[in-house]
Formats: sequence, C-alpha cells, structure tokens
Amino acid sequence: MKYIIYILLGILQGFTEPLPISSSGHLRLFKELFNTNMLDDLNFEIFVNFGSFIAILIIFFPDIVKLIKSFFSYIFDKKKRKETYNDFKYCMLIIVGSIPVGIVGALFKDKIESALSIKLLGVAFLITAISLFLVKNANGNKTDKDITYKDALIIGLLQMVALCPGISRSGTVLVGCLLCNLKKDSALKYTFMLYFPVSVASMGLGVLDFIEAGTSSDLIMPYILGMIAAGVVTYLSYQWLSNIVRKGKLWKFSIYCLLLSIFIFIYFR
Repeated sequence: MKYIIYILLGILQGFTEPLPISSSGHLRLFKELFNTNMLDDLNFEIFVNFGSFIAILIIFFPDIVKLIKSFFSYIFDKKKRKETYNDFKYCMLIIVGSIPVGIVGALFKDKIESALSIKLLGVAFLITAISLFLVKNANGNKTDKDITYKDALIIGLLQMVALCPGISRSGTVLVGCLLCNLKKDSALKYTFMLYFPVSVASMGLGVLDFIEAGTSSDLIMPYILGMIAAGVVTYLSYQWLSNIVRKGKLWKFSIYCLLLSIFIFIYFR
C-alpha cells in the first residue's frame, strides 16, 4: 500500500507540474482531503520534483545546450558575437525573469506557504482561473528574438506571485508571456526556460536538507518509484499542454480551476 500511495503521489505531481493548475496547490488540497502527513515529507518532495525536472530537461535539452554554448561563445569568442547575440540575449532574459522570484522566494517563501489556509487556496485557484480566461483570445506576434528586457521583468514579477500555492507558476508565466504579445510557441518555451533556474535553486536547497536530515532506508524504493512516475507523467503532461496552448485552448484550464475553487469554498465552508 505504501508503494502504491507514493506512486500515486508521484503521478499527481507529474500530471500537475507542467499544467497551469498549480501542482503545489493540488498537493495541499490532497493533504486536506485525505488528512495525510505523507505530503509533509520533504525528502519525497525532493525526489518527485527531481523526476519532473529531468522530464522537462529532456524535452528542452537541445535548446539548453544551444543556449549555453552560444552564451559562452558570445563572451569568449569575439568573432562569433554577431551570430550568437540572440541566444546570449535570451539567456540574459532568463536571468532577468528569474531575479524577482529568486529574491522574494529566498526571503518569504516559507512564510507564504505556512500562512496559506484552505480558504485562501480556493482564492488562489480562482485567481489562476481568471488570469487564464483573460488570455483566451491572445494571439501575439513576438518570437524569441523579439522579447525585451521589459517583457522579461514583467513576466518575472508575475512569476513571483506564483509562490503562493494554488496560483500556477506555469499558468502565471504563460499569461504574462501572452499579455506581452509573444507567439504561443515562444510563450511556451520561455515559460519553461524560466522553470529551470527556480527548480535548480529549490532542489539545491532541498538536497542540503536531505543530506542533513537523512532518510529511512525502507523509503528509498518508494521514493524512487514516485520519482519515476512523476518523470514519466510530467513528460506526457507537457506534450498535452503544448498541444492545448498551440490550439489556443488555455480557457479549458480556467474552467477547471474555477470549479476547483468552488469545490473548496463549498466543501470546506
């Protein structure tokens, strides 16, 4: 039963991680509904987040390799600066877009999460629903090379709001990208490029806690199974999301988040 539960939690994490419906909000709701303390297990959270990270890394690996090579070529090879400028600028846009959430996350993340009640979680899902509905007709024309530093800062400030469980990080960043007039493919790519700095920083801190706290040996295998489940489902979930974004159907997630918010207000009244 323990194995099955950890696999199911891994599937829940993997399914909700890429989608604009807040994985942290769903895990918090799951905890409240089933009154389980398994979701307070920081070590398990590290494992399943790592599974999702690997899946998204695989999806964007060619883009990441190209950006890293171009970034250092621009810095160290003057002859290649013209041809690598766009990729270098894109890397800088990722850095600029990550700064706000990095600062606020380091200072207030634990306080924000500890202060969140189940009713506020319902409000957070409602905010996600409204924001997704606002961009249902968005059809921008900016490509990767057209993103400005102002766009990156605006999107980064919106990503900062998603530190609150229930407000989707991917959903908020997608909304920001679409409001800044990015094309759907460019919006999707930039959304998940911003995922990597945040995820790496969170996992780095988590690994330090994991090493300090240790874990029971009989939990290692359930953790690994949960991680594998999260990785596989994250990969499939992203493919589904990319198709929905390209078809301009983000409003479907808006309806889902609205229904989830209504459910929380009624069930936990």
